[in-house]
Amino acid sequence: MKTLYTAAVDLGATSGRVILGAWSKNKLTLTEAHRFPNAYRELGAHAYWELGTFWHEVTTGLRKAAALLPKGAKLASVGVDTWGCDHVLLNDAGRLVFPPHAYRDNRTQAGLKKLAVKGADRIYAATGIPNVFYNTSLQLAETVASCPAVTDLATRCLFLSDYFNYLLSGKMENEFTVASTSQLIDVHARCDWSRTALEHFRIPPSWFNAPVRAGKKLGLVRGLPELKGTQVIAVPGHDTACAYDAMPAAEDGSDLFLSSGTWSLVGFESATPVLGPEAEKARVANERTGDGHFRPLTNVVGLFLLEQIMQDFRQRPQNDREWAALITAAEKLPAPKDLLDLTDSAFTNPASMKAAIDAQLQRRKLKAPRDLAGYTRLICASIGRGHANCMQAFERMTGRKFNRILMVGGGSKNRLLCQATADAAGVPVVSFSLEGTAVGNIARQLIALKAVKDLKTFRRLLSADLDQKVYKPKA
Repeated sequence: MKTLYTAAVDLGATSGRVILGAWSKNKLTLTEAHRFPNAYRELGAHAYWELGTFWHEVTTGLRKAAALLPKGAKLASVGVDTWGCDHVLLNDAGRLVFPPHAYRDNRTQAGLKKLAVKGADRIYAATGIPNVFYNTSLQLAETVASCPAVTDLATRCLFLSDYFNYLLSGKMENEFTVASTSQLIDVHARCDWSRTALEHFRIPPSWFNAPVRAGKKLGLVRGLPELKGTQVIAVPGHDTACAYDAMPAAEDGSDLFLSSGTWSLVGFESATPVLGPEAEKARVANERTGDGHFRPLTNVVGLFLLEQIMQDFRQRPQNDREWAALITAAEKLPAPKDLLDLTDSAFTNPASMKAAIDAQLQRRKLKAPRDLAGYTRLICASIGRGHANCMQAFERMTGRKFNRILMVGGGSKNRLLCQATADAAGVPVVSFSLEGTAVGNIARQLIALKAVKDLKTFRRLLSADLDQKVYKPKA
């Protein structure tokens, strides 16, 4: 069969990329067409995303992907995934009627505290999503409360992946996996919104369509002559759902999934949600998979700590060689006896991450590291312990036993973090050398195009020649 070409638009909170996928003889080859930095911008007291810049970079990347094709070849499809929760409000004409806030904006803090005092358990029972500052529910509740007229202006709410699908295809749809991050989906329903949550947060139900499953064809790309005839496919709109799809997991459910990046998302695939007081206390989020099943997971503050602390050091790594040298220097230091409390709200969006870490250590009467290598060692060890705590909590709540941790994302390239996770969890960590979210994105496109039967088949074919490294726990 001839080679089938697809493009994955993968937008993360700190960087975005467009990846060209070539599927031939049951093997996937990836080529990075375009990569660009990403960041929210402070404007007054709030934080916003620059959607015009995003769109420019997306279209630039898709044009570059098309230019990489062999002569006579065409791009069969494109899919978009982003981080969860953030969204846009549009009118009937598809125009923005409210500025797109970034999830790290502090505007939800009052609502977060109010829900914690009254109603959090009821909303968790209805949605399976814990009370966390970045939830779409809290964001939209604040929008409606502070700008009541928005209910007259807005007619649709799209998550960011939905919005870029709309810009590409002209079709407004709410994809299910990214919708499930919102704290607005009914955890007991097959695929529907929670009336309990919508009424509690006073969000107009008319802003949402019935969610669509991953794999739905939305239409042909508009406005880009280079992509004439290219189909837009609703892949799992949440990047974590894509990353999970890319993992060649054991069919017996004994693997724990870890997508390591700005956040560490630790979880597993399940036919049923994980609910109850203990799950709520552990902040278990019952998000959904591309197939509509459950993906119980917990969020751990991830490499955001390391990314942010770099700003406090003039001598910080600027390239792969310098990063490798930093990790090597950190590995030579003794393992820290006392670790960071990653639940500290001061780590959410501090002006100085070093100052936030030092302040916690000082409160606990602990000595701060002497240099960047020391902070790197402390941060990686703390995140590794956070991963292990999540695994142990899931085992306790479900009665499962996890034999391995499968790790993808930027953190999978950090051997210090991988080893720290294995040591803390007491099970092997399998680090995969693959662009997890892009691979999962493309997998769903290939299934929709009927080039691959199903996800089980894709995982089996992918694992046949997948580079991986196993980190065994050290005694």
